[in-house]
Amino acid sequence: MKNSEPGYVYILTNPSFREDWVKIGKSARPVDVRSKELDNTAVPLPFEIFATLKTVKYNEVEKLVHKTIDRLTDLRIRQNREFFNVPPQVALDIFRDIAITIDDAVVTLYQDNKPVEDGNPKEGEPLKKDPKKHEPKRARFKFSMCGIQIGEYVTFDPTGVQVKVATDDSVEYNGRIYKLSPFAGTFMPEEMRNQSGAYQGAKYFSYKGKVLSSIRREREK
Repeated sequence: MKNSEPGYVYILTNPSFREDWVKIGKSARPVDVRSKELDNTAVPLPFEIFATLKTVKYNEVEKLVHKTIDRLTDLRIRQNREFFNVPPQVALDIFRDIAITIDDAVVTLYQDNKPVEDGNPKEGEPLKKDPKKHEPKRARFKFSMCGIQIGEYVTFDPTGVQVKVATDDSVEYNGRIYKLSPFAGTFMPEEMRNQSGAYQGAKYFSYKGKVLSSIRREREK
């Protein structure tokens, strides 16, 4: 039977875990209730809410998030558990990718276990962006926007590694398929990582010596 009421898929972090460990699960109730339920003797410190995705399709979304991470690489800490060895920002990027395809999906970021936005936060509302710090929303990057064909190679500039274009929006590396942003978040050298852990993938790859985001801008003019 399909859900008629919305629920939540959540990303939880824990101060007692490594920085790139997260718990990704679901709850039919507000996530702050669920996080408190998980506060038991099995973990030294309470869980902290990093982000939520609210939708009536929360059961399906949770499975899709888990499957997406499993397909990217073997990052599940234990196969029968909801713990993953990925930075929370990478998991958040997957949330946002999925939310685009679901009409009622609302992604909310948290700080100190409370929803955050530019004004007074209200639960369930998406994070408002500062227009001075963020570009207007654009269509997601596709290699075809740069005239790059499947089978060609692009360079991940921070390490110089070349990766093969697998689909119009993903690359292949060591036999695994990655979207550009999760690839950047996973393989970014430690000394080049930013504080948020979020990366716009096209800014970190180049084709024939030119950065993909620059090629796109030139072709869109």
